Amino acid sequence: MTRTTAGNPGPPTTVILFGATGDLARRKLLPGMLHLMRTELLPELRIVGTSLEDHDRESFIDFARKAIEEFAPDVTDGQWDDFAKKLWFAPGGSVDALKRTVAEAEAECTESQTRLHYLSVPPKAALSVIEMLRDADLAKGSRIIMEKPFGTDLVSAKALNAAVHKVFREEQIFRIDHFLGKEAALNILALRFANGLFEPIWNRHMISNVQIDIPETLGLEGRAAFYEGTGAYRDMVVTHLFQVLAFIAMEPPTALDPHAITEEKNKVFRSMLAIRPENVVRGQYVGYRDGEGVDPESETETFIALKCFVDNWRWAGVPFYLRTGKKLAEGQRIISVGFREPPKSMFPEGSGIGQHGPDHLTFDLADKAKMSLSFYGKRPGPGFRLDKQSMQFSVDETSWAGSVLEAYERLILDAVKGNHTLFTTADGVERLWEISQPLLDDQPPVRPYAAGSWGPNQIHQLIAPRAWRLPFERRWRDKNAT
Repeated sequence: MTRTTAGNPGPPTTVILFGATGDLARRKLLPGMLHLMRTELLPELRIVGTSLEDHDRESFIDFARKAIEEFAPDVTDGQWDDFAKKLWFAPGGSVDALKRTVAEAEAECTESQTRLHYLSVPPKAALSVIEMLRDADLAKGSRIIMEKPFGTDLVSAKALNAAVHKVFREEQIFRIDHFLGKEAALNILALRFANGLFEPIWNRHMISNVQIDIPETLGLEGRAAFYEGTGAYRDMVVTHLFQVLAFIAMEPPTALDPHAITEEKNKVFRSMLAIRPENVVRGQYVGYRDGEGVDPESETETFIALKCFVDNWRWAGVPFYLRTGKKLAEGQRIISVGFREPPKSMFPEGSGIGQHGPDHLTFDLADKAKMSLSFYGKRPGPGFRLDKQSMQFSVDETSWAGSVLEAYERLILDAVKGNHTLFTTADGVERLWEISQPLLDDQPPVRPYAAGSWGPNQIHQLIAPRAWRLPFERRWRDKNAT
């Protein structure tokens, strides 16, 4: 198997971007591809945009220029001019126009182009796009990135996989999860498998629980109608949080290559017990039902918290707590690994042992990735008083911070190279919907919660006698603080 790294340039590539005038393309995809081109990670790049909006090549270039000015303001005039020459536009819905525009974009190419189709479109539009690629004879030898959610239950996921497989082989398909493209997510693999310190304690004997906590402060402005048919569980848990859980729980792969890592992730999914409704808290922020396109009696959850289990020798009995929601108190992306407390304390009463909870290893998956290990240490001075201490590491404290790729940039580059490490397989997707089916068939009631809170009060019963790590009592260290 050919091994590729993010530092090696990708091959000459034509990206066919469906939904090219949408919000994701404007905020992430177009600026990200420009960054890949100017850093020479994709030096020979061409982009054919297409959407249902009324554009031609000139107006699409103008749309892209405004997106770059807003979301990549450090781009120079020369870099923009080079990028603009690589942009084409095909009117949406026309097979002949798409085929003709791709041929125009590649007309002056001296080498064979790798074709990458990026489907930045609603899930219900995915099949029509795939049929369009088939009819335009653009599927053979190409690769395709598909956005979440991939299905809404087991039946729909199987049907979608079957339909896609009629046009694309599994090795051509890249089901994207931008959470796994973040530097901190990859640091989980580095910390676990590159250090002899952590792997011996990474099991049920030393770890009492794991929390994966992704609260968001934003609501659903302009997206509530879409969310009505999805909800927090389908939108976030199946597509994001379970994928992060697999990185935490997986066994050591036989090699650092896509096949070996994917196989270990799928073993985790096969070991997971079905999600029981009694282990789930669903919530909806007050005011959601007032949104445009929302049923006045909607039972769609904008918040979800759950307890799940990986039933294998390493993790049997260890609860994994997952929480995410809209309009919560803080926007965070936290993984917290809680270690077991010593079986017996030798320290005198009043020493402070245990007052701040057990030791934790914390990953912050935000753009400026951080890690922290907390533990008890003796307070200087007479007596034996213990305080909670922490060791912290931040990406922006390193000399190579500027070389870190944004999540979508990394994933686009990996897909161009055919690297499946950070993507999901058909088997993995279907297994996650399989364990989700008991919950989807018998969902607990939706509990209201106030905007700016941490969700419904029932979340504390779910995790008792433990407590949620968020909100933090101890803040991240500010390296610029005096």
